[in-house]
Amino acid sequence: MPHVIVSPCIGVKDQACTEVCPVECIYDGGDQFLIHPDECIDCGACVPACPVSAIFPEEDVPGGEESFIEKNRVHFGL
Repeated sequence: MPHVIVSPCIGVKDQACTEVCPVECIYDGGDQFLIHPDECIDCGACVPACPVSAIFPEEDVPGGEESFIEKNRVHFGL
């Protein structure tokens, strides 16, 4: 899973990340956006576009936010 969107996105859903994603792999997950791990090309374009700094490479997800890795996998049935 190249990138994960974590808690700061909840309730914000700015959509700046969706506008810069070249492969359109960011989906509305209800309370937040989620990145489809099989579609993401790991370009990182979404990271600086996020106004609430909610997007991280999976290996850099901050402590306490690890549950969002699983939330992402479950949403996409992986």
